[in-house]
Amino acid sequence: MASDDIALLAEALSKTHVGYGELSYKGQGLKLDNTESVKELVREIEEYQGLRALRLEGNTVGVEAAQAIAKALECKDQLQSCHWSDMFTGRLRSEIPTALRSLGSALMTAGARLRELDLSDNAFGPDGIKGIETLLKSSACHSLQELRLNNCGMGIGGGKILAAALTECHEQSSALGAPLKLKVFQAGRNRLENEGATALALAFQLMGSLEEVHMPQNGINHAGVTALATAMQHNPHLRILNLNDNTFTKRGALAMAQALRHLRTVQELNLSFGEITEAAALVLAQAVQDKPHMEKLDLNGNCLGEEGCEALKETMDNMDRADILASLSDDEGEPDEEEDEEVEDEENGKEMKEKGVKDDRESPVKLEPTCHPEILSFLSSLTAETLLKLGDNRTGLIQQHVDVSDPDKVADAFLRISSLYSDDHEVKKAVLETIDILLKKAFSGSSLQTYSFLSTLLVMLGLLKGEGKVKKVQVLPGHLLVLEHAVQQDYFPQDHATLLDTFVARHGKALKSCSHARDSLKSTLERRISPEC
Repeated sequence: MASDDIALLAEALSKTHVGYGELSYKGQGLKLDNTESVKELVREIEEYQGLRALRLEGNTVGVEAAQAIAKALECKDQLQSCHWSDMFTGRLRSEIPTALRSLGSALMTAGARLRELDLSDNAFGPDGIKGIETLLKSSACHSLQELRLNNCGMGIGGGKILAAALTECHEQSSALGAPLKLKVFQAGRNRLENEGATALALAFQLMGSLEEVHMPQNGINHAGVTALATAMQHNPHLRILNLNDNTFTKRGALAMAQALRHLRTVQELNLSFGEITEAAALVLAQAVQDKPHMEKLDLNGNCLGEEGCEALKETMDNMDRADILASLSDDEGEPDEEEDEEVEDEENGKEMKEKGVKDDRESPVKLEPTCHPEILSFLSSLTAETLLKLGDNRTGLIQQHVDVSDPDKVADAFLRISSLYSDDHEVKKAVLETIDILLKKAFSGSSLQTYSFLSTLLVMLGLLKGEGKVKKVQVLPGHLLVLEHAVQQDYFPQDHATLLDTFVARHGKALKSCSHARDSLKSTLERRISPEC
């Protein structure tokens, strides 16, 4: 070992005693290649009684050096924290798994019960995850509370391996009566994409103990975001969620808004740079209204546009929560409609291809093979006469044959039926009864579905810029008068009425061809939101 390296190590060793139970060589820039190079470090470890934390970050450790350190750790049964980030700079990627296996094996041999494991910034890829797989499954990690794997390049494959290891650890620890209760998970910049994120979401849902989740910049789009949002609902103590710079779009944002309704202790939510548009951002804002511990909502860098940013600020201010909204200075403006359609089509096509689903998005309603002949007649030739011909069973028949699980099809059916509204008593009664049954069933679904319905309806009425293939229709007075009736019913949620009011108030000019019906709708919405008015 060169004399200057020995001097560096000697200096580092003089700084090792940082606190009770901790040895730290953090940031010393040591190049530890072989047994000789770690001789003094190993001696320090061996002689340290009651070692609880070992910091090796900011050095570079070779296979032989790692094996020597591992040997010293085999008797350290009180070790709880391993801070081993940025520990393999300049090493061959093929070396790292071997080094990790040696260190992991030592922890298992010692009977250690880890609480913290940080291997961030090691860029070891899926093979590196394989290097810690056995450790993560072992009893040494049954007590693990914090796992940090930022910037490790694990990819989809590594994400799946990690998820499987955490799942097995939870199952084995549960069988012993002390289930794994991971509290902090960090895996930013890892190219997990949808598959890796979805696999981890299943593990998160199983554990149900997370308090902090940081997964920024992972190439996750709405499918993976939705899986994570679902998992978060099963982690009631979640305080911090950072999904910065993943592609939420409308569907991912609405899924997250639904999850937020189940999270009472959330304090910080970072959904910045996620291609979230105005309507979805307003839904998210409403979802944090009743979060007493909320300190920061970050929606910067999304696609709200100037008016959308103002609407979001106004909404937060009206809820007396303006102080928690982060700056919107980097908003990217409303997305180009053609570009938005291309993204939506690409995501939908990929998702349907993966699921083997035929693209039937052009079909306004879902027709069953045994569809009632009068329903077929009504759907193919919409008139008041065909609606009345369905008789008293019209609501049941339409409810049976319109797919209420598809928000776009519900919105389409709503507009087509409400277009028949007239002053004729029988026709008016038939239209309103049919709409009541249709929407009552539709609103009995998840808030993700109902917000998606409302968002689609806003687009079709010209109150919101289109997303995907949803297009504006020619607005008729009946559309607005039936909608006015619907918002007064118990099945129409208060927060949906608030969102609708926001867009009618801001973009009412789009309804100028039906100004009387528009003004009547607006007045009714104001009374619904503020009964004292």
